[in-house]
Amino acid sequence: MHLLSPGYKPVQVTQDLKSFWQTTYHEVRKELRMRYPKHHWPEDPWTAEAVRGVKRKG
Repeated sequence: MHLLSPGYKPVQVTQDLKSFWQTTYHEVRKELRMRYPKHHWPEDPWTAEAVRGVKRKG
């Protein structure tokens, strides 16, 4: 599986998605939060609601 940034650039490649969510995701999340602050980067990806793009305030 290829994880892409909101800019569609590859960030991470993994064959073990469960391991990625448990370990590597938290490191990748830190970097992506700095680069793409308007996007939602959940603390707990296991319980997060899937969203596409930026959540609109309304």
